[in-house]
Amino acid sequence: MGCGRNLEVITIGNELLTGRTSDRHLLYIGRQLSNYGVHIQRSVVVTDDAKAIEREILESLRQADIVLTTGGLGPTSDDCTREAIARAVGVELVHDDETAKLLAAYFKRVNRPMTPNNLKQARKPAGAETLPNHNGTAPGLWLEHEGKILIVLPGPPEELHPMFENAVLPRLKNLGLLDDENPVVELRTAGVGESMLETTLDPVLAKYPGLDVGYRAQNAIVDFRISSSNGEYSREDLEKIAEECAETLGEDFVGFGCHTLSRIISEKLRQREQVLAVAESCTGGLLASCFTDIPGASKTFAGGVVTYTNAAKVQLLEIPECLLRQHGAVSPEAAVAMATAVAERLSSEYALSLTGFAGPDGGDRDNPVGTIHIGLHTPEGVWSRRVNFQGNRTSVKNRAVNAALDWLRRELAKPTPALSTT
Repeated sequence: MGCGRNLEVITIGNELLTGRTSDRHLLYIGRQLSNYGVHIQRSVVVTDDAKAIEREILESLRQADIVLTTGGLGPTSDDCTREAIARAVGVELVHDDETAKLLAAYFKRVNRPMTPNNLKQARKPAGAETLPNHNGTAPGLWLEHEGKILIVLPGPPEELHPMFENAVLPRLKNLGLLDDENPVVELRTAGVGESMLETTLDPVLAKYPGLDVGYRAQNAIVDFRISSSNGEYSREDLEKIAEECAETLGEDFVGFGCHTLSRIISEKLRQREQVLAVAESCTGGLLASCFTDIPGASKTFAGGVVTYTNAAKVQLLEIPECLLRQHGAVSPEAAVAMATAVAERLSSEYALSLTGFAGPDGGDRDNPVGTIHIGLHTPEGVWSRRVNFQGNRTSVKNRAVNAALDWLRRELAKPTPALSTT
């Protein structure tokens, strides 16, 4: 159809502009498309206003080959993406009988009444094809107009992601708009800052002029991407360069791709047929959640205990009251006691504990706000480590969790002690 690969994204929703919801669609869509050599040229966020949406669609259709919208496909009065698209391309909205049947079947399956306004989701611009939504009521749309492609997706991520991967990407690939191979190689690092990572890798990267390099830091994790937009380096070349970078980074290298620290730890524990338990105070279950997000986690994760108060530490973990009075709940001694206790109670070879001041209040002269004590229990012994993070409460909690996970990851990367033969 003569369509190129200049793509723009229009994200629709008042909640994105009022700060009630963060826009994660651009991160997801950009990462997915870049894996196939397609890069977003422009992205804009627009309100739930039909005229504003129509204006942005017309602007994008003038300069882009592919326009992708997200949001505004619900059944309520503020969902007006369909209407705006129909006006932008000069067609009528038509009723789709098949979509109406699917909507009725969906509400019957979930045992909920279908209100009349849900039939709004069975309307589409004339000439558009529907994209199935197996996780919600709003079908996506695919519309080809004057040599351009307009892709319309729902806003909820649990609906958008599978639709994009199962319906949009395969269709773009069939049209020859995606590269067959992934021209990007990603490395994940932990325990090293963004500036230090670049300094460490500079001698390696200097040997490969023309290489495209990108860094992304978040909560003590730094992702590093290399690609070759001009085609100078093949996929095989990029993988060899990435291996050289990984070797240079040593223990700071986590893995290729974006596997989480918790998933890497779970795989190591599975190989060893060992189990982990956690005890948390300031992070309130965030550490445990990292493992319960993994399917089949029960094979390697025994469980966790949230002991936010001193009384909970005494009652649930049997931490001696005298220890807490003498050293305080935010101390190396408390972290060690928590890790040891949860390992014993849940019969786990490994245990992690977290206790600290996440802020914005609390802290003292010895342990200012942002101070976290991590406890690590292993078959060889138990230790504590003190770290301090700047930032708001959420940032401190996330960075504390990643610091604990990274410590255990490094411990599990060590060779397993040989069994005695005597």
